[in-house]
Amino acid sequence: MIAALIARDLRRAWVGGGAVLPIAFFLLVTILFPFGVGPDAALLGRVASGVIWAAALLAALLPVERLVAPDLEAGVLDQLAVRGVPLVLIAAAKLVAHWLSFGPPLMLAALIASALLALPGDRLAAVELALAVGTPGMAALGLATGALVAGLRGAGAVAGLVMLPLGVPLVIFGAGAVESAQGLKLLGATTLVLLVGAPLVAAGAMKIARE
Repeated sequence: MIAALIARDLRRAWVGGGAVLPIAFFLLVTILFPFGVGPDAALLGRVASGVIWAAALLAALLPVERLVAPDLEAGVLDQLAVRGVPLVLIAAAKLVAHWLSFGPPLMLAALIASALLALPGDRLAAVELALAVGTPGMAALGLATGALVAGLRGAGAVAGLVMLPLGVPLVIFGAGAVESAQGLKLLGATTLVLLVGAPLVAAGAMKIARE
């Protein structure tokens, strides 16, 4: 059942374009940033990891409204509940599907961004490792936010107010992970907390939204 739910959400993300827009936005931010600060390669290299993480967090906000709200409005959650599928399992499947549609493509896009931002080659591997550790946390935070704002008027603005402040630790630790192993450990711990808590929060929010 969980594999079917993951496959369904992956299909919807790619067919509906929901998985393309965040990556396009991420690349757009990294393309425009050098125009704002100038062509100084040394300066760009110093701030590149922070720019990549800030752009990644903003990009992760774009698909939030489409993670839970469409299924809630279409009655899909009710049908799954009638079949006895636990809401926590549904939330976990959505989390895995969201990361698969967002995390690996973002890591590939970061290769292009690193060239645009003059990121030194020896730091690129650290950035990719940090993204591999941190993007599951972003996906978990996006899922919890999407469930919390599902069915609300102006959900996009509310999602930004909820998700962006909570995502600040990911950006700080993600950028710091490039500089030190301690930052990577803190990033991993933050991601682990989000992965454990997000399905529970999302399941609770979906239960309230169905009532």
